[in-house]
Amino acid sequence: MGNTREPYVKPIPILSLRPTQMTVGMREVKEKRKRWREVKKEKRAEQLGKHMIPVVHGPDDRYYVVDHHHLARALHDEGVKDILVTVIGDLRMVERDAFWGVMDNKRWVYPYDSKGERRHFKDIPKSIANLKDDPYRSLAGEMRRAGGFAKDTTPFSEFLWADFLRRHIPRKTVEDNFAKALEKGLAVGRSKDAVYLPGWCGPASDD
Repeated sequence: MGNTREPYVKPIPILSLRPTQMTVGMREVKEKRKRWREVKKEKRAEQLGKHMIPVVHGPDDRYYVVDHHHLARALHDEGVKDILVTVIGDLRMVERDAFWGVMDNKRWVYPYDSKGERRHFKDIPKSIANLKDDPYRSLAGEMRRAGGFAKDTTPFSEFLWADFLRRHIPRKTVEDNFAKALEKGLAVGRSKDAVYLPGWCGPASDD
């Protein structure tokens, strides 16, 4: 019997993919769109092959995105119709009313809204095109790139950081002065308050 975790490649219409989270950082989506536009047209198929979207094959033959929501949204916004996916889990045998509970148990879903509040699974958008903006998720992504914390395999780790930043930096600052918010995020991210977060880089040295 084959191993269901064995990835295999399939081109899937982007709009048929089902998200497993409610938000993305739109600032990050814009950055990915910009990078895609810089790829020469003849190199784009090769680029898609290098950035496959990990999915879970679920009931009713649907594919649920478990990572790279930002990339999928950016490609959709750039007019890409089909995308390559790699199937990391097969849950087609799970009954529909039990599906989200199983996904939650495996940490393959993050049903939190743009205020960081947990919502019902039915509130998760049915399409990549309907993901809402969470500016704190953009801030967390930028903070990681700036060395504020290390990349980590913990599922949805950047959302955990986004929620931490939400409690320390006013939303108005993030929306009106992103550079200042990033500076503050980098400072508070090295404090002892953040020690529980994935990829924490430790306190800044005083000497």
